[in-house]
Amino acid sequence: MFKTNDTSLSSDQLKVGLAQLAPVWLDREATTDKVVAMIHQAGDEQVDLLAFGEALIPGYPYWVAMSDGARFNATDQKELHSRYMEQAVVIEAGHLKSVCAAAKSNSCAVYLGIIERPMQRGGHSVYCTMVYIDKKGEIQSTHRKLMPTYEERLTWSAGDGNGLQVHNIGPFHCGGLNCWENWMPLSRTALYAQGEDLHVAIWPGCYRNTHDLTRFIAKEGRSFSMAASGLMRKSDFPKDTPHLAAILVGAGEDEMLSNGGSCLAGPDGEWIIAPQCDEEGLYCAVIDQSRVREERQNFDIAGHYSRSDVTKLIVDRRRQSIIETID
Repeated sequence: MFKTNDTSLSSDQLKVGLAQLAPVWLDREATTDKVVAMIHQAGDEQVDLLAFGEALIPGYPYWVAMSDGARFNATDQKELHSRYMEQAVVIEAGHLKSVCAAAKSNSCAVYLGIIERPMQRGGHSVYCTMVYIDKKGEIQSTHRKLMPTYEERLTWSAGDGNGLQVHNIGPFHCGGLNCWENWMPLSRTALYAQGEDLHVAIWPGCYRNTHDLTRFIAKEGRSFSMAASGLMRKSDFPKDTPHLAAILVGAGEDEMLSNGGSCLAGPDGEWIIAPQCDEEGLYCAVIDQSRVREERQNFDIAGHYSRSDVTKLIVDRRRQSIIETID
């Protein structure tokens, strides 16, 4: 763990934390308990903003790639998907109440990756969602991943632009994206244009995804860039996982399926916390807004180095639905 014991932060500073955890796979309650415990640990470290990995509650859909998930009408795929839906997070049902309460009691804002089953979309499709909870324990945005990646499309639905929002925390304007959305230049631009100077990318967990893109986003945006990753080992699959034997065979020889890679880069692209792999942990650092101002002197992507008269982005942030009810 990286620790910073200095409690006398200046008005330009913020303490951030990266929570690298493995889920209790396909177990919403048990994984939520791990998340709450980590928020309390971060509170002990006086962390202002804590980020968790993508799809952490109740876990990433590893089975799709490991059990020939594209087979149409396959019984095992239907059973696994049904279990996934049953263990997904229904925000309207209060499944994040304990997380919100922990954020409030520790005065710690949280970015959390969940699998969401929203009633607003009928309640029978799941979305890869990045939830932002402020220091008061209130959910301020739920960003549903715009486009699931490759085999993810066999289980996750496509999201919308409603969650492309930036939030004020201390001296920073913070925004975030799920996984490969971070490769999408227009999605990043939607956040830059709202004044983002602290970017949070959440991942299921893999060094190959975080070691280069984290630094690139930092240099492109002249912002601090956090990558919060999950972790997954074969031993993290509970014994009662449906079709576990077939999943483990499909996983191959390696014990580690997702090796983490959580990291933090400064606005010059240099590491503050280099990628951390293979272990669960809380990694903390103090960041300083003055470094953003220094690096924006020669390049401000949405300010003095932009040409809105030549190129401009249109963002539709309406929450998508198939019904519009007029009473």
